[in-house]
Amino acid sequence: MSISEAQVHAALREIIDPNTGKDFLATKSVRNLKLSGADVSLEIELGYPGKSQFEPLRKQVIAKLRALPDVGNVSVGVTSKVVSHAVQRGVKLIPGIKNIIAVASGKGGVGKSTTAANLALALAAEGASVGMLDADIYGPSQPMMMGISGRPESKDGKSLEPLENHGIQVISIGFLIDIDTPMVWRGPMVTQALEQLLKDTRWRDVDYLVIDLPPGTGDIQLTLAQKVPVTGAVIVTTPQDIALIDARKGLKMFEKVGIPILGVVENMAVHICSKCGHAEHIFGSGGGEKMCKDYGIEFLGALPLDIAIREQADSGKPTVVADPDGQVAGIYKSIARRCAVKVAESQKDMTAKFPNIVVQNT
Repeated sequence: MSISEAQVHAALREIIDPNTGKDFLATKSVRNLKLSGADVSLEIELGYPGKSQFEPLRKQVIAKLRALPDVGNVSVGVTSKVVSHAVQRGVKLIPGIKNIIAVASGKGGVGKSTTAANLALALAAEGASVGMLDADIYGPSQPMMMGISGRPESKDGKSLEPLENHGIQVISIGFLIDIDTPMVWRGPMVTQALEQLLKDTRWRDVDYLVIDLPPGTGDIQLTLAQKVPVTGAVIVTTPQDIALIDARKGLKMFEKVGIPILGVVENMAVHICSKCGHAEHIFGSGGGEKMCKDYGIEFLGALPLDIAIREQADSGKPTVVADPDGQVAGIYKSIARRCAVKVAESQKDMTAKFPNIVVQNT
């Protein structure tokens, strides 16, 4: 007896990837399908980094194919491949960077930098090559959060080498100034500094560059929208009404400039007492989810108000590396996978495929 391609395709259509909500044929993930009599071999190539998902998905596919009548040996491999995706019109991609994810908030103090650091580390934990640009010129946080000190090298006298820790390439104005020095700069100097940090850094084949933006909708956000090739933005808020007002402004700003919103992260959603376990919604509840419903965007996840998150970030080992198997790290990883899936589902960048047209006198 032999197995037909139609039988295999029918079986694969019944397997839903929990990360995309679609089957593997719909996402065009099936590669190298080979049939030899009753034997079947194939590869599943995910468009997002999902190292923790490889084995569960492989077992799921094998179990489904082995249930086919008269099937012989079944061989399944699962890998992932991240490609560049489309950005704003008229903005060119930056060498060494495939996709840029901006992490923003309307208001300060909502845990945006902590979320950005853990998002970057979660993407790396899932197998991606990740960079972090600390775009908060006035209040850089990432040197402390990523546990990095020192000055970046310049091998050619023109560009900077990113510093690295926890497997993440990082650049920040905080590496170039004294920790106690205030940045008394006007808007044009700040935006020029951002452009230089981004474009004069020698990024090494980065799948995702996470940009930790300062709060608000000012000069840096405008520069980002006009000159930086952003694949998508993540909005961080708390459930508090006063934070949501500003989060909505940030969301509207990205919509106006044509940058897709990947979703909203609700930080400090619930406080659980470390002494008695009592859960209390200190900043209110459901605000982030309601905002997502109002604007038709995805609610990526909610994080607790937990002293460990703050302590781990301050120590230079954010939660995803300090407690990689813990519940909170699991939430960050789930948010990171959803962001990566949303990026994978966006339009691919095809500019590299276009031929260069040269006009010559012959």
